[in-house]
Amino acid sequence: MTAQAQGRPGDGIDGSRAGRGVTGRAILIAVLLLLLLAPVSFYVEQVVKVSWGFSGMVPPIVAVGTLFLLVAANHALAPRRAGLSRRELLVVYVILTIGAPLVSRGVMLWFLACSLGQQYYVQTAPVWETSYLPYVPDWFHPGDPRAIEGFFQGDAPVLWASWWTPLSAWGSFFVALFVANLCIMLLLRRQWLTHERLSFPIAAVPLAAVRERPDGSGRLPTALMFWLGFGAALLLHAQYRLPEIYPWLPSIPLGEYRLITSEKVGPLTGVGDIWLILYPWCIGLAYLIPKDLSFSVWFFWLVRVACTVIAIAAGETPRKPEEWYGAAFPAPYYQGAGAVISLVVLALWASRRQVAHAFRAVITGERDQGPEHSVAYRWIVLGLVLSVGYLVFFCVAAGSRLAVALPLVALILAYHMVWARLRAENGMSFIGFPLGVNDIMLSTLGTAAYRPAEIVSITATKWTYEPGWGESCEVITGSSLDGLKISESARIRQRPLVLAMIGCFIFALALGVFVELTGVHRYGFYAILPVEGWLEQSVRNAGPQMHEAMSNPTRFSLPEVLALGAGTGITFLLAELRLRFWWWPLHPVGYLAANVWGSQWWCVPLFIGWLLKSITIKYGGLRLYQKTVPLAIGVIVGDRLSEILGALVLWFVRVYQ
Repeated sequence: MTAQAQGRPGDGIDGSRAGRGVTGRAILIAVLLLLLLAPVSFYVEQVVKVSWGFSGMVPPIVAVGTLFLLVAANHALAPRRAGLSRRELLVVYVILTIGAPLVSRGVMLWFLACSLGQQYYVQTAPVWETSYLPYVPDWFHPGDPRAIEGFFQGDAPVLWASWWTPLSAWGSFFVALFVANLCIMLLLRRQWLTHERLSFPIAAVPLAAVRERPDGSGRLPTALMFWLGFGAALLLHAQYRLPEIYPWLPSIPLGEYRLITSEKVGPLTGVGDIWLILYPWCIGLAYLIPKDLSFSVWFFWLVRVACTVIAIAAGETPRKPEEWYGAAFPAPYYQGAGAVISLVVLALWASRRQVAHAFRAVITGERDQGPEHSVAYRWIVLGLVLSVGYLVFFCVAAGSRLAVALPLVALILAYHMVWARLRAENGMSFIGFPLGVNDIMLSTLGTAAYRPAEIVSITATKWTYEPGWGESCEVITGSSLDGLKISESARIRQRPLVLAMIGCFIFALALGVFVELTGVHRYGFYAILPVEGWLEQSVRNAGPQMHEAMSNPTRFSLPEVLALGAGTGITFLLAELRLRFWWWPLHPVGYLAANVWGSQWWCVPLFIGWLLKSITIKYGGLRLYQKTVPLAIGVIVGDRLSEILGALVLWFVRVYQ
């Protein structure tokens, strides 16, 4: 079912004349909220560990929850003519979605730690001193060993003088990456918003959660369905969180609850664990996205499980579906990476006329025919060329050849573009990356094709493309695209909003560095990490992986290339079938989502949302579905607010205890 047929929540909500939105007080409030939320996010997410992804995730926890509280306060103040307009509230939301993740574990802590692990662990592996450490640029990390020890061990002051050089280098890289991705979003905005009319289900949440009075001020929704969903989410979270304070209380599990443990031997090991997962936000999101997509996710997951069982029966080592990392059949993560490559090609091919038009407009000086005060194409292209040029220059300065730096930067930007596209088309950018850019470049062609300094650069930039799940920095790119959608739907002037996004990103980056470094040097890196989490493993394994790559170089791997090619071909086939046959039920994004790590969790709530939507449309038609869309949005808003309130309450209880 198309987005037009289903309706696109959030479109057409704002029908009044264009307004400013990007005002001084809106930016001031956003900055003050960032100053307040930065230390709070650090403590609840990394110190007391009462929330996972407090300042990030998709849909964004802090941004959606804070927006609701801000609108509630504004609702009371607006009659006294002291309230914010709807556009100002939405501008605050956009800035929070971009700035808040810069204090999270998956963005800032990963950004700071990515190039430090090998410097810290070299004392346990002196052989690294001769294998790859000579190829690590001095400006990748602090030069004083005490600064690195203080970062990992804690209870030490921040040696800012030693940190200044690497922070300047990597900070400028991060800013250039943000600007490059923002320019790509601006370049493709007209194609995705106007021509393809993507549904933007994540952007629909704030657009529907902030209504507008006749005088332009923002207020809370009045739809009964919204409040029913909102209240249901609050009650579900309350009964789920209370047993953490009062263990004797019963509760319905909302998180990962294992119903059946996987077999240890035999083909049935390929079935894996059977989970009961009732994420309210995911069920609500599945109610908003096309039915064929949510159906495809759990359908292809069942196909993946069946292929795993067949492979084990044919003689492969018994493993769960999510533990199948290699290129041997069914090679799920290589299929997923091939799907990513296909989606990049398909998106660029569909946008070819828009891109060509944009470059012609650079010569003629034509402005984008979009929202009022839009950014001129010549500034978009200039920003893209300069930022991409700097990213490539950075890699070359680190020792990479141009022939390696160009595909490295291109793949990083392609990953960000695909995940932003997923967020815009169907909200599925909360899934993880199937393979990292390093896997695609090093595993397929072999490490022997690269210089040692190039392997170092590919590994040192892992924080830009790993792991996904709405935790790493690709979430900021998706938020930027959502911001452009909100700008058009609410008729907020685009040019000042883009400038505010860039300025607040730089401010939040500096703020995040300060909060994270001072906090980590106080508590220690490993004291603020969950045991055996992905970040701990990534930091610890970077050194051994580079040592192995240089000590035992590998060659071109045909099985891995074939596995990537299979994923690419299947995705192209699915896309072609969708174009030729309107009734074709399988979506290529569902194929990608089923072949990433974490599919064993998402398929259950997506199935529930698909089932509820199917029943609603079958027995009530599209009219009933349209009436119940606010119910799903209310569930998402209530879920995000409950995450904030629950984390703060648990933080208070643990500190008090």
